[in-house]
Amino acid sequence: METLKKGSKGEDVKTLQKMLGITVDGIFGSATEKSVKEYQFDNGLVPDGIVGSKTWDSLLASTDISENTSEVEELIIEQYHLKKGEYLDGPTKKEYIFLHHTAGGPNPYQVVDMWGRDTRGKIATEFVLGGKSVINGNATHDGKLIQCLPTGAYAWHLGENGSQHMHSHSVGIEVCNMGPIKNGKTYTGALVDPKEVVELAQAFRGNKTWHRYSDKQISILKSWILFIAERDNIDVRKGLVEEIKKKGAAGFEWNENAYYGRVKGMWTHTNTRKDKSDMFPQQELIDMLLSL
Repeated sequence: METLKKGSKGEDVKTLQKMLGITVDGIFGSATEKSVKEYQFDNGLVPDGIVGSKTWDSLLASTDISENTSEVEELIIEQYHLKKGEYLDGPTKKEYIFLHHTAGGPNPYQVVDMWGRDTRGKIATEFVLGGKSVINGNATHDGKLIQCLPTGAYAWHLGENGSQHMHSHSVGIEVCNMGPIKNGKTYTGALVDPKEVVELAQAFRGNKTWHRYSDKQISILKSWILFIAERDNIDVRKGLVEEIKKKGAAGFEWNENAYYGRVKGMWTHTNTRKDKSDMFPQQELIDMLLSL
């Protein structure tokens, strides 16, 4: 194995990331360096973030790669870009991550096509994550991740809030999900497959039953969060995760620090808007966020 350090790329980096149980993208960035230093410190090695012969020997002796690959999935991101004029070129330094869901169908391509057709202007998130059909559980698009803006570009995705800066310095993901379920139906009146419904312990934004985020969506979302954390050097444990640790599911509610952009890190749309429901605090989603 070759010596690796920040800036290295390739298959050896992927092997390293699998051993460490972190997102596998083949890029040795800040998050990978941090994980290496933590491993070195825990195992009596010099915590310099450089993977040389001693660190490789320790990893190979103590790590079963197959045990760690299930923690995060290797991301496959398809480019499906909006036309020029439907976004702002940038680049801008991204300082925030925002999690959304679409209140729409499971097909991420249709979401992007809709943004391209509408007359609202440059409104979009950089990424869209497909899901299951709320009607029959069809999983054709479940976990399909597409990038609809060039890296570094941005579009409006937050609406009215207390910080214009966040619009141009944040990266967002839309998770395909129909949102609240009332009397067994979506807001469009469609009957819902009971298997695709989750009931919360406490009502959130006035609703206890919601379209379930699929296991695949939550798994891919974790990998995506770690990927963006490394790509854009964002501390994803700041913001939403801190609030969940303090307040549980109530950490998804409106937050003054999020609204004014005071805390740079990761938030949901509900943290900045009292009139939105994306995302909602499904327990499996909470567990994933706390594992970051």
